[in-house]
Amino acid sequence: MADNGTRAATILNRPIQLGELSLRNRIAMAPMTRQFSPGGVPDADVAAYYARRAAGGVGLIVTEGTYIGHESAGSSDRVPRFHGEDALAGWAAVADAVHAAGGRVFPQLWHVGMDRAAGTPPVAEAPPMGPSGIPLDDRPAGKTMTPTDLDEVIEAFATAAAAAQAAGFDGVELHGAHGYLIDQFLWEHTNRRTDSYGGDIAGRTRFAAEIVSACRAAVTPGFPISFRMSQWKMGAYQAKLAESPQELDAVLAPLARAGVDAFHCSTRRYWLPEFDGCDLNLAGWVKKLTGKPTITVGAVGLANEFLQSLQGDQTDATSIDGLLDRLEADEFDMVAVGRALLADPAWAAKTLAGRHDQVTPFEPSMLGRLH
Repeated sequence: MADNGTRAATILNRPIQLGELSLRNRIAMAPMTRQFSPGGVPDADVAAYYARRAAGGVGLIVTEGTYIGHESAGSSDRVPRFHGEDALAGWAAVADAVHAAGGRVFPQLWHVGMDRAAGTPPVAEAPPMGPSGIPLDDRPAGKTMTPTDLDEVIEAFATAAAAAQAAGFDGVELHGAHGYLIDQFLWEHTNRRTDSYGGDIAGRTRFAAEIVSACRAAVTPGFPISFRMSQWKMGAYQAKLAESPQELDAVLAPLARAGVDAFHCSTRRYWLPEFDGCDLNLAGWVKKLTGKPTITVGAVGLANEFLQSLQGDQTDATSIDGLLDRLEADEFDMVAVGRALLADPAWAAKTLAGRHDQVTPFEPSMLGRLH
């Protein structure tokens, strides 16, 4: 039987195809907001930050969420944007740096919707808006989006996707998870609309599918589109888009038809089953239902002590044996690593070389000094 290092190299080091894009291995960097881009412009430090992870063996970098060109898209002037000549020039430099280090990179395109606090930058006068103006928490209600608002946001996503390809990126990811705008349409709690963009699952999925379709039309046919999705929301960890595989299929099918090439399935613990009676996690179910490649994510590589400090979790996620078992069984196709890669840019290279015992563990104190 192969030792853990050989096994990790064999399973994780396999190439994979997303659309017309070939990736060198099965490891992705998960998107993580840092707010290190004053004025919304990624600088040379941002390019170096991503290039270090690519040089450290990561096959696919998914950038932190980056705001599309819509006034209500964001809630910070330190989060990067994906519009404007200055920001796009910065992003082109990021793509060049990642490519020079041997990696591939997608920007994650983002609209926060009702998560925006009124009066915050980058456009202080822009109202928070969503499908029904209903936030996830107890903040005041915002604007219910009009048909014109819907069209403008769809166009902004498509424009950003085209800009990504023009800037040399290898694909795009649409942020449809965690209770932000696209997810607010998908979730019945925040989508109370009575028009064709609300109601049953088919109606609630229409906005997301139209965004995917518009992005697909804005880029070349083989340019990959990833869709990040989750059941849970920020501050609503037990939320569900779908209570059963049948309901999940109803959400996924329109997105797959519209042109999604891969689904990035966000869970808080990748090893937990999504539905009773089956061990498949969310990424496993999504692959089973759509036939599309899936990326799993959720506490990969985090030490037992850190997980316990969060939720009293007794599982040691530093070990990747269970992850390798699932990848070997083709439950899902790739794994996205977040905080473990923040702590150690060489996490991928060390893991692939069987030096997982040399990985620098993540500690919360690292968050303010990530490079």
